[in-house]
Amino acid sequence: MSLASMLPYTHPFAGGYPYRGSQRLPSDPDALTYLAAVAAADGAPVETAVAVAVDDFFKGCKADGIWDAIKASCILCGARTLAGALVPLVGTAPTNVADGFVAGDYTRGGATPGLKGDGTSYLDSGRANDADGQNDQHLSVYLSSSPSATSILLGSRIPPFDETGSSQLVFVTGQPYQYRIHTTTGSYVTGTASTGFFGAARSESSANVARYNGTDFSSSEVSETPNTENLLVYNRQPSGPITDARLAFYSIGTAISDLALLDARVTALITAIGAAV
Repeated sequence: MSLASMLPYTHPFAGGYPYRGSQRLPSDPDALTYLAAVAAADGAPVETAVAVAVDDFFKGCKADGIWDAIKASCILCGARTLAGALVPLVGTAPTNVADGFVAGDYTRGGATPGLKGDGTSYLDSGRANDADGQNDQHLSVYLSSSPSATSILLGSRIPPFDETGSSQLVFVTGQPYQYRIHTTTGSYVTGTASTGFFGAARSESSANVARYNGTDFSSSEVSETPNTENLLVYNRQPSGPITDARLAFYSIGTAISDLALLDARVTALITAIGAAV
């Protein structure tokens, strides 16, 4: 089967083809490229409703002016296979370290879509913590289920046990979440542990910000020279504690000053995929 025959999303007329009768189809060029890569990995295209949700995400992020800030990212749901879910939106494909994640860890849709951690498996994003500027970085994840214990959702660290200039999103039992962007000391959000979007960003030397459970937080931790380790998803360098959370999305890149914009787009994406599959 040729790749072209697998893709119901393209149309010969310039500008895309948003409707076929009453059926809307994706049309953003970057979304189409991503969907084609997912179809190649899966061996079949995703359902039109999933493709449209992806298309809406691409278009929405571009309309909000935040698309270019996303440098490494995966939608860890929607695709038909784990291989498809590890196709990157942009940037380098993550490495499934030691092939730790297997097909049974992956749920395409429903109420809790995403890739379930097991406390030992993790992804290497392929993006170094210093690939973005000292005062120009964001990290985000979308949790479909919360961790069972204190653990790393996404992070970097210089071995042996030197956290200078690190960036991390961490679940801490009873806190519930800690964040840092290019600094040794972490800051905490307030409230109780819940699922959904959690992200942090830094666009200045004397403050970093976070968004969790629909609320913005800020801290005055001064930035440090970022360490050079790759950012890991479900883990940090050199190791753990590795999370057992189920994640449906992650992104890494340059600073996003209004994380509410990314929150809204990611939440709408995961909700739409969950309803479509």
